[in-house]
Amino acid sequence: MWAILSILVENKPGILFKITHLFRARNFNIDSISVGITENPDYSKMTITTYGDEKRIEQVVKQLDKMIDTVKVEHLDESKTVFRELCIFKINLSNANDSMEVNKLANAYGGKVHDVKKDSMMVELSATPDQVKAFEELARPFGILDVARTGVAALQRSGA
Repeated sequence: MWAILSILVENKPGILFKITHLFRARNFNIDSISVGITENPDYSKMTITTYGDEKRIEQVVKQLDKMIDTVKVEHLDESKTVFRELCIFKINLSNANDSMEVNKLANAYGGKVHDVKKDSMMVELSATPDQVKAFEELARPFGILDVARTGVAALQRSGA
């Protein structure tokens, strides 16, 4: 089961280490992590995605909730959450036709094209992890030269 965890923490040095150490100590993998200061600079919000059965996800949520620097922990319901990941792909261009094809692909996924060169172009994509994966699979035949990913950012919908 894929899980999105939203963790509000005190904005202190070392908190990222404490959270990731808890995952490591429990032999639990972090698929993605993003962290940012909230509207109140005393707090940061971490969004962590991970895989595990329901019991293990429940266990890690409880353990995170017990930590002193943790203010609030939520296991977000995917159907009631807006979540996106920002990715930048550097894609190989073998010929002029590749440029047009990659441009069409980027447009189909709502991506933005940047830094077009003779032999490569960059595509910026903000999408769900499944959409990013689908784009990546379709771009792979052109040759993905490099990729940078931010990790998932997520907020629960109002009234959810």
